[in-house]
Amino acid sequence: MDPRNEVEPNQLELLAGAFREQLLACLEECARGRRGLFSGHEHLSGEADDAAWPEAARLRELAIALQGVFAQQEKQNALSDEFLDLCSIHGEGDPGERRLARAFIERIEKGLVGTKPVAEGRPW
Repeated sequence: MDPRNEVEPNQLELLAGAFREQLLACLEECARGRRGLFSGHEHLSGEADDAAWPEAARLRELAIALQGVFAQQEKQNALSDEFLDLCSIHGEGDPGERRLARAFIERIEKGLVGTKPVAEGRPW
């Protein structure tokens, strides 16, 4: 690996910490009913374009960038990985964003992020 591309370990921790803080703030807002955290398709729910959630869009971009930075260091960030996995759920029978947000907050608080759910099925 090119030494110029290396990131200090404490810089990785700072990036991960900033991501976690922003994610938790957005999850709390989503759990209270705001739509658009897990998908950029807010307009499908009938919300006006001016009601879009730019912080959520930036959070999704940050999660992708964070994955790349961690991958360059041959590491992973379970929080960004799991968040991006949840962002890929878009089926008719899948839970709504509020439910996903509440379940994800609970997994974070219990320290379960990055682990498989014990019970068969989905964690929500």
